[in-house]
Amino acid sequence: MKWCAVSLALSVILASAACSGHAAIPGAESVQAATSEPGGVVIAVGSPMLRQITRQPVGVLDLPTDEVIAPGKIEANPNRVSKVALPVGGRISTVMVKAGDAVKKDQPLLTLVSPDADVAMSAYVSAEATTTQAQSALVKAQTDFDRASDLFEHNAVAKKDVQAADSALAQAKGSVQQTRAVREQAARRLAVLGLTPGDFTQEVVLRSPLSGKVLELSVVPGEFRNDTSASVMTIADLSTVWVTSQVPESYIRFVQVGERVEINLVAFPGETLVGRVARIADTVDPQTRTVKVQAELGNPLGRFRPEMFGSIHHIESTVKMPVMPAAAVVRNGNRTIVFVESAPGHFSERVVTIGKPAGTSVRILSGIKPGESVVVDGVMLLQGLVKPS
Repeated sequence: MKWCAVSLALSVILASAACSGHAAIPGAESVQAATSEPGGVVIAVGSPMLRQITRQPVGVLDLPTDEVIAPGKIEANPNRVSKVALPVGGRISTVMVKAGDAVKKDQPLLTLVSPDADVAMSAYVSAEATTTQAQSALVKAQTDFDRASDLFEHNAVAKKDVQAADSALAQAKGSVQQTRAVREQAARRLAVLGLTPGDFTQEVVLRSPLSGKVLELSVVPGEFRNDTSASVMTIADLSTVWVTSQVPESYIRFVQVGERVEINLVAFPGETLVGRVARIADTVDPQTRTVKVQAELGNPLGRFRPEMFGSIHHIESTVKMPVMPAAAVVRNGNRTIVFVESAPGHFSERVVTIGKPAGTSVRILSGIKPGESVVVDGVMLLQGLVKPS
């Protein structure tokens, strides 16, 4: 009945055109020829209608046989995050960065005036003076020992005088070693604070321990800070980030450290990223019965930011399967059909069995082979023209 209605409508249009003296509708003759076979449509090669139909060969893709999909979010790599604290207490003089700034390793972040810095400088100066005195005492002890030894060889002094001089020399050597150790310790303290020995006017400069971005900043100029265990800013190297997801306990056997995973982010729809599993938690969350999985993702352009949401796709194995665009599939009652072009302009229905979607395509389980040409645009037009079998 559907085909009769289409034919009757086209006949009326053609008859009207002939009676009015106008030319026939281009391609109408080829539509009338579409009834040559049940379940098939034939359209002349030169027909404009044929140009409205898009065909595409059936392709082959490597598709997963077992797949784990879990929601996730981006986090900073914990191995590349630094909570920066003050080395000594004091008054903040200047803050040289702002939240969000990119910094390089050893770049100055802030300066502070600290009484502890003066104490460290005084300790070094005192240790240096003590070392000088000990070295002078060692020179004197060596001279006394040499003189006593010479006199003893000429029987001018008793042996006990030589032994006393030798004991004094040993004590002087020990004193020099001790004072040098104290001086080196004081010098290392100054080095940690970034101070030059001898200059009491210096401010302590806090430098960045790594290259990255300032994520948090909790200090302002003029503030006095005495707690050296509390961080004043957080710096993270975001050149790589972690995508953290909660994988159901029943699927964790499919995931291994070092394996490749595909990552999709809400912020970048249609873009598939590739990462590798860096860590799998050792425990199961007793509330959700999931295991935390963290995949490392390269971020050289800085596009991926902490707290972005997305999902990870873990593929255990793949197999080559024929696929076609989902737009090519038509549901006709209990049948799933596609239109196959067997020759230019010759289209026929084909019953197929399809599997689950693969992106914008569908898996083909049976009914069609790779390389065959299927209609992907214009399917409804052909369905209206086909003659029922």
